[in-house]
Amino acid sequence: MSEPLVYLNGRLVPASQAHLAIYDAGIVLGATVTEMTRTFRHEPFRLEDHLARLFRALRYVRLDIGMSREEFAARSRELLAHNLQAIEPRDDLGLIHFVTAGEYATYAGSAGGAARTTPTVCMHTFPLPWELWAGRLQTGVHLVTPSIRHVPPQCFDPKMKYRSRMHYFLADQEARLVDPETSALLLDLDGNLTETSGANFLLVERGTIVSPTLRNILPGISRATVIDLAAELGIPFVERDLQVYSAINADEAFVTSTPYCLLPVTKVNGVAIGDGRPGPVFRKLQAAWSQRVGLDIEKQIVEGAARRQTGAR
Repeated sequence: MSEPLVYLNGRLVPASQAHLAIYDAGIVLGATVTEMTRTFRHEPFRLEDHLARLFRALRYVRLDIGMSREEFAARSRELLAHNLQAIEPRDDLGLIHFVTAGEYATYAGSAGGAARTTPTVCMHTFPLPWELWAGRLQTGVHLVTPSIRHVPPQCFDPKMKYRSRMHYFLADQEARLVDPETSALLLDLDGNLTETSGANFLLVERGTIVSPTLRNILPGISRATVIDLAAELGIPFVERDLQVYSAINADEAFVTSTPYCLLPVTKVNGVAIGDGRPGPVFRKLQAAWSQRVGLDIEKQIVEGAARRQTGAR
């Protein structure tokens, strides 16, 4: 099979030949906006929604990539069509888009005169790593609230998905001192729950799904899918400020993110949530999501992980 391709600055190139300059603004400043879409049965899920959010972020940070959203979607589908040939029918791909502010002449030294000041535009794919999530579907996720706080919205709007993520990195490093398998659930400056480094956090109280407010979280596409599914299932969904007390006393909790859709949260700061097992609302949402995309999501993850571990094809 041919090598996966990468879209980089208007060209499709083999992945082994796709490189960024060391003085790109995405590296020296972390000035990068990004998106991730995944496929189900080799079809991208809510690609248009992800790209709409990306283009809103580009407008917010004042970057012009010289391409319409429709053109960018077409290039995305071309890349997927090629790279999907390299994976099994039972597997799926993650599709990454990112745009940086271009090459940063100040850091380029003698090469500064030739630095490309237009945005760096890239998209690439990777096989979804089922083995990272299979065990957590069964036992749940442990989240820890670290001392590192979320970047406040007074700095930049959380509706932009970005890669300036040192605070997330530090938060996860601190949380893993408590439990090597945990992730950080960040608080804002007022002590309200926000999100993890890669997922929205939701809890369930007396049959109602409760979300932190959008003041300081990314309005995730997967979170939006949960809202849609909850409406179909007749499950109320509300937003309000939440504290650690709310999480620890919840009936159940879960995180939602593009690559794995849903994972149950069974512990927060070492305290079991509910009975310490994936809850009924989580199960209903997971089944409804599977029905929407035409495959059993948990089965795909668990069986995919088993194939990777045994080397079976």
